[in-house]
Amino acid sequence: MTSNKQPNHPNNMKIPIVITHKETNHKKTVVLTFDDGPSEFLPKILDILKSENVPALFFWQSQLVETHKPWQRVLTEGHVIGSHTIDHPNLSELSFDEQYDQIKDSSNKIERITQQKVTFFRPPYGQYNSNTLKIANQLGLSTIMWQIPSYDWELTHNPEQIIENVVNQLENGAIILLHELPQTVQILLALIQAIKQRGYRFVLL
Repeated sequence: MTSNKQPNHPNNMKIPIVITHKETNHKKTVVLTFDDGPSEFLPKILDILKSENVPALFFWQSQLVETHKPWQRVLTEGHVIGSHTIDHPNLSELSFDEQYDQIKDSSNKIERITQQKVTFFRPPYGQYNSNTLKIANQLGLSTIMWQIPSYDWELTHNPEQIIENVVNQLENGAIILLHELPQTVQILLALIQAIKQRGYRFVLL
C-alpha cells in the first residue's frame, strides 16, 4: 500500500527535487510505474506491456531480487528498474543511517545482479523526509513519486475502478502509480488501451 502524503519542510530548507511528472514538450504523454516487485505477476505484466509496446519503470524491493528472477527480460524489453529499498519500511520513521543502508544497499544489490546502474528511487508508502532526499541525492538517485495514484492496492474486489481512477486524472507528463498485484494484471491491458484511446502515449523518465 502506498500513500501520496507529502512531508512538510521549513521554507528556508533547500531540498533536492522530487519528481512527480515528466517535463516534456510533447503533448499527451504519461509514465507507467509499478511498485513492490519482482513478483509472481511480473511475467504477465511484461507480456501485456510487450503486446502494447509500452515501456515502464519498475521499483523493486532488493530482498526479492535474485539472479533467477526475470530481471533480464525487463531490461531487454526496454524497461527500467529502480530501487524501492530493501524490504519496504516507512523511511520517515528510520534514522539517517538506517535510511542510508536501506537505499544504498538496495541499489547496490540491484546493480550487482543486473549490471545496470540504478538511477531512480521511490520511497515505500510515498513516505520520506529531508534525510531521505539528502541520501538519495548523495547517491545520485532521482526520487520518483507520482501524480496519479491508481489505488490498485485497495481494489482487490473492484479492479475496474482502477481504470476509472487513472483515466479520470490523465494529464500531460503524469506519472502513474501501479503495483504488481493480481487485480492490476487483470485490468492492465484495458487500462493501457483506454489511455491510448484518449490520445496519450507512454514514455520513460
